[in-house]
Amino acid sequence: MQTDKWGQFQKFLITESSNISVPDFLINTAILVVLGLLLELTYRKCGRSLSNRKGFASNFVLLAFTTMIIIITVKSSLALSLGLVGALSIVRFRAAIKEPEELVYLFLAISLGLVLGANQRVIALLGLSIAMLLIWARFFLAKPKISHNLFLTVSSKDSGKLQLESILSEVKKAFGAAQLKRFDEAKEGIEASFLVEVQDPIKLQECKNNLQKISPDVRVSFIDNSQI
Repeated sequence: MQTDKWGQFQKFLITESSNISVPDFLINTAILVVLGLLLELTYRKCGRSLSNRKGFASNFVLLAFTTMIIIITVKSSLALSLGLVGALSIVRFRAAIKEPEELVYLFLAISLGLVLGANQRVIALLGLSIAMLLIWARFFLAKPKISHNLFLTVSSKDSGKLQLESILSEVKKAFGAAQLKRFDEAKEGIEASFLVEVQDPIKLQECKNNLQKISPDVRVSFIDNSQI
């Protein structure tokens, strides 16, 4: 009797409970690509991150598609589901998430793959549409100004007067937010590079004037990062 129950349990583990429909897979893939591209466009236009939004958003469609394939495969077998849990407990995924906003969009892409993998097309359409509607509504209500992401480089031969602390203070005072990308200090002088978001071009000149008050020989250069 116990042997029969064990055999039934093994049969339950290896027997597929549902078949994967190729037409459904292709339809869900088409929906995923369209919604994924809309999510990518939304992040590139409405995102507030100073990082490379274009490069980061290009991963959304592939991330959602990979998630959908995994869900379609493992949902048909309990054994595969348990195997996936074991594999994920061994593999460690590391991603350089700099801001919470990036994590939110990653979860949206993963959720899209999960829902379409479960063949819930209506939920995928409604859910992502509501999410993007909220994002675009906040974007237009905030009335953002036209901004440019620039690389700011500050250098001076007089490292005694111009210190990193004073540079950071003036840069944040002029632009509000800045990411330090490089800092060099030697006998020859000091050099610091930042990624800043400029909404008012006048702030560029103000920042330069304030830095020159600290060290007259300071040099300031701005380079447009067209990929952001």
